[in-house]
Amino acid sequence: MSNNDIIVSLDIGTSKVRAIIGEVNNGTFNIIGVGSADSEGIRKGAIVDIDQTVQSIRSAVDHAERMVGIQISEVYVGISGNHIGLQSSHGVVAVSNEDREIGEEDIERVLKAAEVVALPPDREIIDVVAKQYVVDGLEGIQDPRGMIGVRLEVEAIIITGAKTAIHNLLRCVEKSGLKIKDLVLMSLGAGQLALSKDEKTMGSVLVDIGAGSTTIAIFEDGTMVSTSTLPIGGEFVTNDIAYGLRTLTDQAEKVKLKYGCALMADAAPDVTFKVVRIGSNVEKEFTQEDLAAIVEPRVQEIFHLISEEVKRLGYAELPGGYILTGGTVSMPGVLQVAQGELAASVRIAVPDYIGVRDPGYTSGVGILHNVIRSIRVRSSSSANVSSAGNKKTVNRPKASPASNPETAQKPGLIERLKNIFSDFI
Repeated sequence: MSNNDIIVSLDIGTSKVRAIIGEVNNGTFNIIGVGSADSEGIRKGAIVDIDQTVQSIRSAVDHAERMVGIQISEVYVGISGNHIGLQSSHGVVAVSNEDREIGEEDIERVLKAAEVVALPPDREIIDVVAKQYVVDGLEGIQDPRGMIGVRLEVEAIIITGAKTAIHNLLRCVEKSGLKIKDLVLMSLGAGQLALSKDEKTMGSVLVDIGAGSTTIAIFEDGTMVSTSTLPIGGEFVTNDIAYGLRTLTDQAEKVKLKYGCALMADAAPDVTFKVVRIGSNVEKEFTQEDLAAIVEPRVQEIFHLISEEVKRLGYAELPGGYILTGGTVSMPGVLQVAQGELAASVRIAVPDYIGVRDPGYTSGVGILHNVIRSIRVRSSSSANVSSAGNKKTVNRPKASPASNPETAQKPGLIERLKNIFSDFI
């Protein structure tokens, strides 16, 4: 098994850091290793302690390396947060080949043309997502490679982020001894994995409920059109349990994971547990019903806030409904509460790979899914793509930052950020 067949994603969340190793073998994709570690330096989805975050990343990567028996050197890093912004853009180029056949180089150039937009000095382009290509006025083209034309246009979504947030994320990963092959917007990767083609086309809402934050992504006409992040998540349920049962947060988290139920109607009155009360060594016994009485109102509030945020974004009713993912939605009863609060079709998305069949892994696996999908698109295209790896395109794996000759030709996101922050590093 050569390292060329291996791709690794890094999902740095508020409660967990997950490293997921995928293998491409004869055109098939499998998850062969998963490493997970408690996240120490993240609060509400944002990095607040570089050193603690580095330790968490190293622990997760070490765990994954021991499982598979290989050394991880390069990773695709997921990024999310309330600093992410989307804006529409348009790019136009003339087809360069003499025979007017559109090739990889033309795709690269038209996407670069779409990147030429006015941005505030504190923003940086993370990625460019093509909504559709237009060849000589013919619209609705998803992949124009191999087509004949004179004028190539692209309608694209520019994904931007705050320079400081991006810089801190890259700094943490680099200090962990890893090279970043690319940044991938986590909600975009999760959407590619969790949503069907019809759901993305007709319109649907992907809701990723993590520990410290909830990311909402609206998909319509085949691509992501809006995103927002709310500072609420599973930690708020844990804090309510700690207050309600008068116990430590660590104990409240364990109780939530083992006995938590978001629907009082499903809670069992005969299932009991004991917790140590704060300020004494005395244990007190509670039932699952007692716990559900604390959890249900908070979960209802989370979905109410999600519903209000979707309305604020201007997407009150979408035919595809809501698709839930993230570690918090694996609690029993969450689906029923969501259906009641959102008054729409709701389902929970789970990755269909052995070892990661849990909503908490959707984002990490989605990053790999995006990379694999783009590799397959490229391999099925014409063979004249050998020089395209170092340029920024739509969710395609870039060449490793370690390859100095290519980096010298065209500085990537990481190099640009290093130049920007050279005065501070």
